[in-house]
Amino acid sequence: MVDNAVLEKVIKEVMQSMQTSTGKTTQSKASCGSECSSDKMTRKDYPLSETRVNEIKTPTGKSLSDITIENIMSGNITAEDVKIAPETLEYQAQIAESVGRNAFAMNLRRAAELISVPDDRILEIYNALRPYRSTKAELLAIADELENKYGCKINSNHVREAADVYERRGRLKE
Repeated sequence: MVDNAVLEKVIKEVMQSMQTSTGKTTQSKASCGSECSSDKMTRKDYPLSETRVNEIKTPTGKSLSDITIENIMSGNITAEDVKIAPETLEYQAQIAESVGRNAFAMNLRRAAELISVPDDRILEIYNALRPYRSTKAELLAIADELENKYGCKINSNHVREAADVYERRGRLKE
């Protein structure tokens, strides 16, 4: 039997974390970066779960109000329903930019792109990016994969840049 007090505490923590990390996937908006329409989010839109509640959806299209103890207990809400989604990360990036946190905004956009990459592949890429683990050709192949297979333009450029830096600094596998 599930302890309802513990379950309720976990759900509240998930809901609190969702204030900055849920949304419906919209590739064009999530990947457009600073060129998005004039509907940009700003400091006034934070936290999204309070100011933009109708626009925030889970990756499966459920609204935040759908995530209740009853729906979780009945199986109407699953782990897939509360995963992070690219659109909300883009919203958060826009908010970060509006307060001058441009590096953080770029990190959020890189994260939004990587949502489409399977977790096990991300770990493989992470290990390949460690010094002396890959040749330049292997890193460039990863960059091509990220861009062409997963649509990760920002991340593919990041890997290409790493390949060049590793080459200049002698950190490539021989």
